[in-house]
Amino acid sequence: SAMALPPQVCAQLCQRPCYCPWVPPRCPRGSPLVLDGCGCCKICARRLGEPCDFLHVCDQSQGLVCDYSAVPAGTGATCNFEDSEEGCEVNGRVYRDGEVFQPSCKLLCRCLDGGFTCVPLCQEDVRLPTPDCPYPRRVEIPGKCCPEWVCEAQDQHLHRDAGAVSPLLPYPCQEWGTEWSACSVSCGIGFSTRISNQNRYCRLETQRRLCMARPCPALPAAS
Repeated sequence: SAMALPPQVCAQLCQRPCYCPWVPPRCPRGSPLVLDGCGCCKICARRLGEPCDFLHVCDQSQGLVCDYSAVPAGTGATCNFEDSEEGCEVNGRVYRDGEVFQPSCKLLCRCLDGGFTCVPLCQEDVRLPTPDCPYPRRVEIPGKCCPEWVCEAQDQHLHRDAGAVSPLLPYPCQEWGTEWSACSVSCGIGFSTRISNQNRYCRLETQRRLCMARPCPALPAAS
C-alpha cells in the first residue's frame, strides 16, 4: 500500500515556485503524462514493477500505487496493484491476474501470477511435398489472420486451398504428444515447446507457444 509522508518531508522535496522543463518528457508506450508527487511538473507515470518514490508516482489509471513493502529488504519501492494482486504488463497495457486477452489475432494469452502464457490460434503444421502438391507454400491470405498452405505448380502459379488437397486419413489417428517444456528463459518472454501429432495430417510436429515465468527486474531509474 502507499505510504504517506509527513508534511515537513513534503516541504523539503517540493520546491515552490515550480521549475519545470519547457518541453514535457516523451513517455514510453502505456505510460501517460501525470503530475509528479508535488503536483508541480508533468512526468511519465511509472508502470507495473518499475521503481517509484514520492516524486515519481505510479500510473493510478491502471490501479497502481507505490508499494513500500519491500523497502526493508533493500530492494526499494516499486509500482504494484493496490490490493497486492498479481498482474502482468504486455505491450504497455496492464492485465489482472487470471485475465484472458488477445494481443493479436494469432495469439490467445492468459495473465497468471505476474507472468503470462500464450497459445497460437493459427495452426503450425508442416506440409511436406506430395505427388498432388509437389510445391506447397504457406502464404498470407488477404482478409485472413492465419497463413494458409497453397499448392504451387512448377510452371504456373496454381493456388488451391490446403483443405481441398489433403485427403482424409484412411485410418483413425491416435493422439500422441509430450508435455509442454519449461519456459526457455527464467524471466521475460520465452518459448515453450512440445511434440504432438494433433493436427489434420496426424503427423508429429514441434509446436511452440509464448510463455513468461516472471517479469524481469526493472532497470534502475535514470537520474
